[in-house]
Formats: sequence, structure tokens, C-alpha cells
Amino acid sequence: MQEEVDFVLEHTEEKMSDAILHLEKELLHIRAGKASPSMLDGMSVDYYGSMTPLSQVSNISTPDARTIAIQPWEKGLISVIEKAIMNANLGFNPDNNGEIIRINIPVLTEERRKDLVKQVHQEGEIAKVSIRTARKEANDSLKKMQKDGLSEDLEKDAETEVQKFTDDFGKKVDDLVETKEKDIMTI
Repeated sequence: MQEEVDFVLEHTEEKMSDAILHLEKELLHIRAGKASPSMLDGMSVDYYGSMTPLSQVSNISTPDARTIAIQPWEKGLISVIEKAIMNANLGFNPDNNGEIIRINIPVLTEERRKDLVKQVHQEGEIAKVSIRTARKEANDSLKKMQKDGLSEDLEKDAETEVQKFTDDFGKKVDDLVETKEKDIMTI
């Protein structure tokens, strides 16, 4: 029985950890007005008939705080990359000089900043829901185990551990959201 309890606890912690990883990934895509190559993460281009990540067909850099520079490894890819950026609907206007594609990141308005903060809070809430769902699943499993012969003490101890995970991961979500909010609201 103890092994089953340990499995439930490990599985719960893993699910909660996954929720944090997902939140971190989503927050990377919410831009805070500063240029970052990660803004283009997940973007793919048609490279000889197969969709290939942008980072595998070009060098992406940030020469300054407001510019992303994309240097394709083949000149023929410039128009393909430019089209992919436009189609990604990120609100960027790529500018190419035949060698390099530059994206100027516009300064965020106060209204846009507030919208982004709302988006950050929504992502945080989604992560918290995932964490609470993992807690509920774990507690349900523990209750079922108790019916199947797990001692009440072991079940209560495991539930306490699950609640500790929930509190710790919930705090991590709050910290990530707060940090991103400060980042967005800082001009």
C-alpha cells in the first residue's frame, strides 16, 4: 500500500510541476515590450516541403532592446520567413533588406500593458486550476485506497502532503505571475 501512496504523491507532484512548466512557456509568449528571441519560439517555416522551426534555419538575435534580427542561412528563405511572421499574427511588421529580417518591437501603450497583465493572470489561473485538479485526483485516489484497506493515518498523512504540494505550487504560480506583471508594467 505504501508504494501505491508514494506513486500517487509522485504522480501528483509531477502533474503540478508540469502545470508550472506550461505556465512558464506561456508567459514567454506574452511580450513585455523588450525584444527577445523567445518571442518567435514555436514558429515554423516551410523548408523544402517540411515545416521546420525558425531557429533551425536561421540565426535569431537581439541587437538592441527593441529589435529582433533574423539572419536566414539561405537567402531564399527570407520571403518564406517574412510570410510566416506575418501569418503568426504576433502583431509584428518584419522589415527585410535582402540579407536580414528586422522586427522592431513597438513600445507598449498603457492600455496594451493592462491587457497583457490580464492575459498573464488568466494563464496563472489556468495553471492553478491544473494544480487543483491534480490535488482532487490524488485525494480521490487516496480515498479509494482507504476503502481498499489503506490505514486512515496513512491516508491523512498523504492528503496533508498533497495539500503541501498544492500550496507550494500555487505560490510558485503567484510568484511567476507577479514577476511577469512587474516586467510588463515597467517602462
